[in-house]
Order: sequence, then C-alpha cells, then structure tokens
Amino acid sequence: MIIKYNRTSTVNQKGERFKLDKDKYDLTINDFGVSGKIPFNRREGGSQLIGLVDEGKVEKVVFEDLSRCGRTLKDSILTLDYLIEGGVVIKIRNIGIESHQTDGKKNPMWNIVTSILSSVYEMERERILEITEMGRKQYVLNGGKLGRKNGSKESEMVFLRKPQTKKIIKFLKMGKTNRDIIGRLNCSPKTITKVRKLIREDKI
Repeated sequence: MIIKYNRTSTVNQKGERFKLDKDKYDLTINDFGVSGKIPFNRREGGSQLIGLVDEGKVEKVVFEDLSRCGRTLKDSILTLDYLIEGGVVIKIRNIGIESHQTDGKKNPMWNIVTSILSSVYEMERERILEITEMGRKQYVLNGGKLGRKNGSKESEMVFLRKPQTKKIIKFLKMGKTNRDIIGRLNCSPKTITKVRKLIREDKI
C-alpha cells in the first residue's frame, strides 16, 4: 500500500492544505489535534501506520512535510529509521525528496536533509514555546488573569462534547492507563480524573 499520513496540532485545524494534494493513495491516515511532541507510535494514527508496516503491508509512506512526522529530532529520526528498516520508501512531499532512488538504493542525501530539517523544526517549536511563555508572563505582569473568569464554570455538557474528552472516554473504556492517555493526547491528569469521575457517576 501507498499511505499518506497527515497531522495537525489542534482539533480546530481541519487539514485543509492537505486537500491540495491530488495524488491517489491506498489509504490516508489522519492524526488531527495531535501535538508533534507526542511520539509517533503513541498517536492513534501513527500506531495504526506502524502496525501496518509490521504486517508488511506498506510500500510507501508520504508526509506533507517532515514536521508532520514529529517536532523533535530524536522521535523524527527514530520513526523514519523504523519505517525504512521495515522496507518502506518515504516521501516528503513539500520538498520532493524520497528515502530511496529509482534503483532501490538509499538516497545519499536523505540522512543529511532529514537531520537538518528535524533540527530546524525542533528549534522552531522551542522558540514558539518560549515566545508564548514570555507573552503569558507579560500579560500577567500587566494585570491580566489567565484561565476562566472568576465565577465561571464549564458545564458538564460542554466538557463532554469536547473532542479531547471523547478521546479520553474512548481510551478509558479500552482500559488504557493515565500515563498512556497523557502520552497520546498531551492532556492533564486532572482532566482524566474528571472524566473517570463522570464515568463512575454514570453520566457518560
């Protein structure tokens, strides 16, 4: 199979840019609302893809750009190496590079390009986090308050309708541990505890 793997960082991103890709694939796997810092094999779609590779069903995997694979150098390289060791050809669509040449030999530029790009994406992510944190601190210094307004409370109905809450419910019913769910969804232990409480109270 030739598989296209897509990822967005937030559930509000619907992956509209992926629709510009008019190529035909045997299967498209989407991980929408999944942070790039979550290891590839802990994502729902990423785990599905790896399972297919382990079964020897995958010929090629296409990423829109390398950051869709991961935002850390370590995880990106580990994932790419794992796919290649599984006999998979990898294509990074936005720069038109593939892991192998037409004769089946490894592309000599592959390791250089992917290592540099992965490092750039990791630095970019760290810079965004740093700027965001500086902005939050400045906002508070200027008298702003973070979180919900005093006296406000999120209703159970609104909480239960959230995409992340639905995913937590799904994983809890599958018997997943808190650590596993946190790794997959990048959510807080407090949120999982809240969902467990609603389950015990038969509100879900």
